[in-house]
Amino acid sequence: MASSLHLILLLVATFAIVEIARAGDPDILTDFIVPSNLTSPGNGNSTIDGNFFTYTGFRVLVGGQVPPTFKVFKAGMLEFPALNGQSVSYAALQFPAGTTNPPHTHPRASELIFVLDGTLEVGFIDTTNKLYTQTLQTGDLFVFPKGLVHFQFNADSQKPVLAVSAFGSSNAGTVSIPSTVFATGIDDNILALSFKTDVATIQKIKAGLVPKV
Repeated sequence: MASSLHLILLLVATFAIVEIARAGDPDILTDFIVPSNLTSPGNGNSTIDGNFFTYTGFRVLVGGQVPPTFKVFKAGMLEFPALNGQSVSYAALQFPAGTTNPPHTHPRASELIFVLDGTLEVGFIDTTNKLYTQTLQTGDLFVFPKGLVHFQFNADSQKPVLAVSAFGSSNAGTVSIPSTVFATGIDDNILALSFKTDVATIQKIKAGLVPKV
């Protein structure tokens, strides 16, 4: 009896581990999710057509000017409602010469970046604090594992970089390490102790992260 119980518990634990490993956006029970404001009252029939499944927000990249600072164009669930339930999203990344996408994480998705034009320095840190870096050329792909801190940097002082990232979630989320640590109201004394520095240095760092009006 005890052996049977142990076997059942082992099977339950195994299935639980498999489900955790597969965890991502929840599966949906329909072909796609239609927002309530696009559903006909009473009968529930949707009023959508092909336009609902089309996103035009990246058109500005075609023939557009290079921005003065790093810029990201998102195509996630908020910007493109048709992605709700589809477990995928995109971002277009523009790196003017010498700019960086600071260290950050995506808590709900891994990221697959594709360099369309230019050369891009990338890297991520695993949970043992090992750093993995690479210099990506035009046409290269690189994967950032889910939830790990990573960054991108255009080291070229003359040429811009254009890249596109795909995410395994319709709402991957972004946690910017500099902004999260220094611009969310954590007490200066706590930060000074944590980074083994003084309050004046912490305040100087914070001042550099305050958006300019």
